Amino acid sequence: MGAKTVLVTGGGGYVGSHACKALAETGHVPVVYDHLRTGHRWAVKWGPFEQGDILDGARLDEILRRHRPAGVMHFAALACVAESFADPAAYFQTNVTGTLILLEAMRRHGIANLVFSSTCAVYGLPGAGAITEDAARRPLNPYGSSKLVVELMLEHYRRAHGLRYVSLRYFNAAGADPGGAIGEHHDPETHLIPLVLDVALGKRAHVEIFGEDYETTDGTCIRDYIHVCDIAEAHVLALRHLDRNEAAVFNLGNSRGTSVREIIALAARMTGKDIAVRSAARRPGDAPALIADASKLRRELGWSAALSKPETILETAWNWHRRHHGVG
Repeated sequence: MGAKTVLVTGGGGYVGSHACKALAETGHVPVVYDHLRTGHRWAVKWGPFEQGDILDGARLDEILRRHRPAGVMHFAALACVAESFADPAAYFQTNVTGTLILLEAMRRHGIANLVFSSTCAVYGLPGAGAITEDAARRPLNPYGSSKLVVELMLEHYRRAHGLRYVSLRYFNAAGADPGGAIGEHHDPETHLIPLVLDVALGKRAHVEIFGEDYETTDGTCIRDYIHVCDIAEAHVLALRHLDRNEAAVFNLGNSRGTSVREIIALAARMTGKDIAVRSAARRPGDAPALIADASKLRRELGWSAALSKPETILETAWNWHRRHHGVG
């Protein structure tokens, strides 16, 4: 795929906005489609903006007719595990029904290429060691279940209608644009690294550790943190992959685990601030450890986790966090 227009649903969000920058840097025109209830207008910097809901098929028709994109990157979704337990209907409506409406709109307009933002939450509680793409998919929460339903739906659309898709199963997206143009901001915030940095800036009194009795090196959960710019690059490579391939599924991670306590200690050293912590009960749906085997992505797409050392992730996140909050 050369320099072409790409529709980016949820392009005002954290990962979507970084993908838009990566698209623009490779000569594409990203058209952001976002309702801005969780995304941000200030994060739309590299192409046209169209406000709309993923559940609005008529509005999608209008946008696809006007911009005639060569492909779609689909980020628009609800993505909070805890919230998905409280309101599963919202997750299945937005993540599953919303994707169905998008797929039907794409079919009406003859658009066959889709890069889908999936999640490691489709695996549920894996066995020991790094997770490969063929591991059992047994999600522990409605969020992961909704993404798994979409993955199944994409494969059926491939068989029935010739959809060409890449599904990228993210592990823990983190960090920020090294140039400081965009970064991570959720309301409410639920991700560990921005919560830790809020404590360092004095905007929170403490960060909670949900469970310290897991069978891990220090008792806290271990996660695979992957820099958001490495994720964005994978999306551009995935779009290119669809020029010659029908469908693929890839894990998208750093293939290295870092515990909650290790992240907190690294942040304290990097910022020079004390990070107060408070113990809390385990959260439902949290696996002790989630680490990707991303060798398939490296092998088939030539991708690398160039920015995903924990120190680099924290440095870029800290620089963005201070700039975003007008500190330093």
